[in-house]
Amino acid sequence: FTFKPKKNIPEGSHQYELLKHAEATLGSGNLRMAVMLPEGEDLNEWVAVNTVDFFNQINMLYGTITDFCTEESCPVMSAGPKYEYHWADGTNIKKPIKCSAPKYIDYLMTWVQDQLDDETLFPSKIGVPFKRNFMSVAKTILKRLFRVYAHIYHQHFDSVMQLQEEAHLNTSFKHFIFFVQEFNLIDRKELVPLQELIEKLTTKDR
Repeated sequence: FTFKPKKNIPEGSHQYELLKHAEATLGSGNLRMAVMLPEGEDLNEWVAVNTVDFFNQINMLYGTITDFCTEESCPVMSAGPKYEYHWADGTNIKKPIKCSAPKYIDYLMTWVQDQLDDETLFPSKIGVPFKRNFMSVAKTILKRLFRVYAHIYHQHFDSVMQLQEEAHLNTSFKHFIFFVQEFNLIDRKELVPLQELIEKLTTKDR
């Protein structure tokens, strides 16, 4: 698994300012507040900036455990014994295929990177309008990124703890969940594999 280059948000751009705003409010520790749409901002742009940010976070988190996520240890992409994911992107692979977790995650991250690099979907220039289908693409990206969190929690949490990364993972996932809840971006049934954890992480902050 090679690290995907981060999609960098150009400094000085409006999206960069939004990202800085997101980072500053995150520092305040109140995640419910931090995910809210800043006053006067465009929802598409806010979702775009945060989607790029979550992609980068998950990339880093998964990168720390790639040594433990192998064809041997994870022959299927699963989130516990009850949930198994098969890959299809609708263009190159139309019929869902069963594959190992590292292969699935590689397909997934490559697919997400391709969406983020598509200027018509994720415009980096100010004033370029978002496509009509932007929100549905963003929802698909976030739904798929959730599966990487689910796989890490179910199959690799002991490795995460050995590496003392659990606080980092929990903070990242909590931010992710608050964000998707705020804007109803992921269907509830998709979140079931981590339901208990979600309840635990979110009840403290109601």
